[in-house]
Amino acid sequence: MRSCWGPLRDHPGSCGAPGSIGHVRSTKQTRHGLQALGSPGALVLTRTNRCQACLQKMEQRWPARLWIVRHGQSAGNVARDAADAAGLARIDIADRDMDVALSRLGHDQAQALGRWFAKLPADERPCTVMSSPYLRAVQTSQAIRDVGGLVTPNRKFCVDERLREKEFGVLDRLTRHGIEAQFPDQAEFRRLLGKFYHRPPGGESWCDVILRLRSLLDTLSLHHGGDRVLIVAHQVVVLCLRYLLEGLTEEEILAIDREADIANCGVTEYRFNAASGPDGELTLVRYNFTAPLEQEAAPVTAEPDANVAAR
Repeated sequence: MRSCWGPLRDHPGSCGAPGSIGHVRSTKQTRHGLQALGSPGALVLTRTNRCQACLQKMEQRWPARLWIVRHGQSAGNVARDAADAAGLARIDIADRDMDVALSRLGHDQAQALGRWFAKLPADERPCTVMSSPYLRAVQTSQAIRDVGGLVTPNRKFCVDERLREKEFGVLDRLTRHGIEAQFPDQAEFRRLLGKFYHRPPGGESWCDVILRLRSLLDTLSLHHGGDRVLIVAHQVVVLCLRYLLEGLTEEEILAIDREADIANCGVTEYRFNAASGPDGELTLVRYNFTAPLEQEAAPVTAEPDANVAAR
């Protein structure tokens, strides 16, 4: 995993200022708190004398705003439509799934979304971008940045493999017809178990995706408290993040999934609500929001990815 945040001294409670943990090299525990060793009148570190900046960081562990965006239309989306229309068992695409690029329309969609972000006031635009390592997500992130969608246009964005597409294993590149013809046992397993728990050989279930995303949310809360973060990823990732952030059940998230596919460059947005829960929570503002594309006259598409049959 590529790390994109600052050094440990930026972590809450260790800023290096006098009165903070980072200012003390060696301590021992006393009944009054942590005490610095090797100095007369050793400093006692309690909540009352930690630096105020650290305390403020500790009080808000979540980003102030979080946008989760599905990548723009990809060449795999186009190839999947062609395979379905022709009744083929296999999707005709030469690249690995992680190397599938955006289509021309996908680039237009990503730029349209970037221009929408660019029109927001500077204090409302994303500061940090976290992207799936798959090419279509990276290209979407780059297009958003290149048209001014970020507060700092030249800021490097974070590529995190935990945001990658759900892995499809032996079912990769097969249409629904192809799965039923070549792996009828897997088609039956999926029918019995449901997509949430079914794991194809060599692939992942939704639960597997959720497991890796749990640690991603730990990263957000540890390193991006008060930040404005844009995540660019894939349809299943968007849905699984909703499952985690909102505490949904299997049936609730699958009901949302059944309503409609997530549009390419569709926006799901959360804002931090300090009054929600004991420590504040991220609250859903909008889901699968496509107005940015419509405002920029970019066509809205919602084709599943090439290996949709196993999604």
